[in-house]
Amino acid sequence: MEIKKSGMIALVGRPNVGKSTLTNALVGEKIAIVSNKPQTTRNRICAVVNRGESQFVFLDTPGLHRARTKLGDYMVKVVKDSVADVDAVCLIVEPIPHIGGPEEELIARIKALGVPSLLLINKMDTVEKEALLAVMQTYGAAHDFNAILPLSAKKGEGVEEILKVLEEFLPEGPQLFPDDMVTDQPERQVCAEILREKLLLCLDKEIPHGTAVELVRFVERERDEVIEIDATIYCEKESHKGIIIGKGGSMLKKISTLARQDMERFMGTKIYLQTWVKVKENWRDNLNLIHNFGYKCDN
Repeated sequence: MEIKKSGMIALVGRPNVGKSTLTNALVGEKIAIVSNKPQTTRNRICAVVNRGESQFVFLDTPGLHRARTKLGDYMVKVVKDSVADVDAVCLIVEPIPHIGGPEEELIARIKALGVPSLLLINKMDTVEKEALLAVMQTYGAAHDFNAILPLSAKKGEGVEEILKVLEEFLPEGPQLFPDDMVTDQPERQVCAEILREKLLLCLDKEIPHGTAVELVRFVERERDEVIEIDATIYCEKESHKGIIIGKGGSMLKKISTLARQDMERFMGTKIYLQTWVKVKENWRDNLNLIHNFGYKCDN
């Protein structure tokens, strides 16, 4: 079917509100990493959804937070830049009848842009109907959203309704991405992010936030269709390196095995993954290293 309407939609909100979970639910497959830790998403991720004659291009952004490092400054800039030139904005919030600082700032930005906006109340399955109504009233008084929709991104409930409403705001025009494309991220970048997700999953406290992943080798062997990946995990302290590796290498093996399994599902082929751990002290405040790890401000 020929695409007749296409547009860009920014997904914004505070950290850990479910933006990446919603992105994956909209696309129908995993393209954005998720964890229960805030600031999981560092870059803007582009997700492409085709429905009938419409193509939706969703921009999954980092959570808006108070930056404490240069990496944090970069993440906040990504959020603000992503909202600047879109056809609609979806503000995702938790089912709490209180508007916090990040939400106030994002609502002010939406008002200034004057673009169509949806309020998406995520995690609706965790509260009673009366609580949802209170959230709707609170946010409805703060801004005249084009629609307020409850959903459960984790369960995939309410996702189709979002697409139906957003379709009204897509401008007429040709598709922006090919039919078979679900994200603009290179396969290499997705695999690096999958490894970082497993660090977030397996490690506690501040350690995973101080990690970065660099794929130093990504080669497909033609003879047996196996992809060889050599990855370096960077952390900020020598003590963190020991925790990541674990006793007898047990933690690094666990992280690598989980990552390899997800990479194989994403790539649809066998992966041979080797991982190393190196220390780069205070890399989150080193602009050169931040750029080297793929966080570039021209995204």
